[in-house]
Amino acid sequence: MTTFKNIMSWVWPIMIGLILAFIVKTFLFSFANVVGDSMAPNLQAGEHVALLKTAKIKRNSIIIFNAYGVDTQEPNVTPKTKYIKRVIGLPGDKIEYRNNGTLYVNNKLVSQAYISKKQQSIGTLTLSTALSPAQGVTLGTNKSFTVPKGKYFVLGDNRKISNDSRYYGFVPKTKILGVVKAFIWSKHHKLINSFNSN
Repeated sequence: MTTFKNIMSWVWPIMIGLILAFIVKTFLFSFANVVGDSMAPNLQAGEHVALLKTAKIKRNSIIIFNAYGVDTQEPNVTPKTKYIKRVIGLPGDKIEYRNNGTLYVNNKLVSQAYISKKQQSIGTLTLSTALSPAQGVTLGTNKSFTVPKGKYFVLGDNRKISNDSRYYGFVPKTKILGVVKAFIWSKHHKLINSFNSN
């Protein structure tokens, strides 16, 4: 009996620790690796980030979402494929991306200082010929669109190469896994964690 108690005295803490770790990873917090260059230079391929699963999604939040069923043009997307992008428009937002690269959300000019002027203009407005433009997304002066209820308009920071809402449309909230936070030693962590467009 004493041996059993001794065994249980160290088994129970391990079991409780594993259960707590499972709960935290499943519902609250986990780590992720950045795949690809669509968020460069602010997030580099292979960079480790934290994923906060219950954080509030705001404009300019960086999110990770399940791309399966969202991106129907890319043949390599599987149920495990995840994309990382920046939220530009929240549900109900009116978006206008003008020919000079300026962004207006709900008729207010929004800063995009996290990317270069070239990425804001040519990078955003020159679409890839390899992908079809998304329905309901119109870019250019005097063209605007409204983000549907329960969905988000997202773009990669490396607009020239990013496969994003310009091609696959709006991302449902149900597909979003959480908000990304870069570690403090990341060169561009402020542009990821707390960029204020006002």
